[in-house]
Amino acid sequence: MALASTDKVVLGSIGFGIFWVLAVFPAVPFLPIGRTAGSLLGALLMVVFRVISPDQAYDAIDMPILGLLFGTMVVSIYLERAHMFKYLGRLLSWKCKGGKDLLCRICLVSALSSAVFTNDTSCIVLTEFVLKLARQHNLPPRPFLLALASSANVGSSATPIGNPQNLVIAVQGKISFGKFFIGILPAMLVGVVVNIALILCMFWKELSVTKTEEEVMEEAVVQEEVLSHKFSPARMSHHTPDRNATPGKKAEEGAMEEPTMEDDINSHTFSPARMSHMTPEVVHGNDAEKSSPWTDGFTKPSMQVSDVKKLLSKKTFLLKTCVYIVTLGMLIALLMGLNMSWTAITAALVLVVIDFKDAGPCLEKVSYSLLIFFCGMFITVDGFNRTGLPSALWNALEPYARINHAGGVAVLSLVILLLSNVASNVPTVLLLGAQVAKSAAAVSPGAETKAWLILAWVSTVAGNLSLLGSAANLIVCEQARRSQHHGYTLSFWGHIVFGVPSTLIVTAIGLPLIRG
Repeated sequence: MALASTDKVVLGSIGFGIFWVLAVFPAVPFLPIGRTAGSLLGALLMVVFRVISPDQAYDAIDMPILGLLFGTMVVSIYLERAHMFKYLGRLLSWKCKGGKDLLCRICLVSALSSAVFTNDTSCIVLTEFVLKLARQHNLPPRPFLLALASSANVGSSATPIGNPQNLVIAVQGKISFGKFFIGILPAMLVGVVVNIALILCMFWKELSVTKTEEEVMEEAVVQEEVLSHKFSPARMSHHTPDRNATPGKKAEEGAMEEPTMEDDINSHTFSPARMSHMTPEVVHGNDAEKSSPWTDGFTKPSMQVSDVKKLLSKKTFLLKTCVYIVTLGMLIALLMGLNMSWTAITAALVLVVIDFKDAGPCLEKVSYSLLIFFCGMFITVDGFNRTGLPSALWNALEPYARINHAGGVAVLSLVILLLSNVASNVPTVLLLGAQVAKSAAAVSPGAETKAWLILAWVSTVAGNLSLLGSAANLIVCEQARRSQHHGYTLSFWGHIVFGVPSTLIVTAIGLPLIRG
């Protein structure tokens, strides 16, 4: 892409710069409007400055990614209601030997789930739960949040469905799921192990906390909270107080939290139907014969409250089973290569229909502010790409970035790392993909697939460099900051201190292991 006119380059850079500052520092003193409003402001400036037209702005919004995020959020909410977190808590806490053991488990679970369930989804589901586990073991949350986000990014590199940029690469490069998986799997496995080792080395002292008797007692109390964890979606804007919050425990849990299926049973109070003669009232003893209008020569059997609880228990078990079956079906469909976003949306709507009740309370948990943030980001990044600055950088470095020698691979990796953290990894792949493949094909026909896989590996691991490098990082950051009980702010600098060495080391170790 040719460099745009000077005014567009300058104005586009200003718009992107404002978006970048507000995305990294959402509460800057001169404009503390938050990330969501900051992304919309960046998008608006691109249109107002005429860097991008209104129609081009709408076209820049990537609906498949938004659909995938929405669908997986809804599925995650129903998985929470089916007590997935209780079982996950038992898995992570079972015979746990301390902070180091717990961190390794979080890394492995995050990496594996991201490979088959996308990194964004894993972070949406696990962030607040990881905060509760850290509190349960009286450990600082920072190393666990970094472990969650970084492992999710590394793990998602192994499959075309692990993240959006891999999907683009698999489609444009015409790479099958199996070939993609085999080509990057060795690098992913080694990368996860190296990432764990780096976190352990950096936070060894913090993870070696000796518990007092009081802390052991507190851990037992918090363990129940972990096992009863309820999903809370990420919020990308400033906190809005719960509208229906009341004092006491309900206020602490949050008015938006819908009771789980088991809670519905335990708190159920049966009341007879009054609007239809076809639904008999619950009566007991001799009152049944007196009060029932259907005693035509025989006594109508009474329905006991215990019978109702048994029926509801069976219904709850059936609904839980359906949730897990639908989720497994969604994963199988994704592994088969079906459209990611429509598969997730279909699974979400199937669960809504199966639940057979008003879906409003569940849909209210969806983080619409996060979806709006992505809309603004797509428009802003597309406008910045239209200035031609990223393309000009590639044109200048392309002769030195060919993959037929180690120096070229190193230069190409650095270009991808920089652009992925400046312009986001998905636009970087869209911008560089065809050009990188063309350059590799000129070297040798067999090098083209390897070039695509290098692009997938580096652009994905590059997400660990800074908070802005990956949507998964932003989700973890916002989810942790908005946690109602265990709020923690993972700052830009607190992340980058670990992100820079981890990204450079994991990327460098994984590159020789990639097979085309």
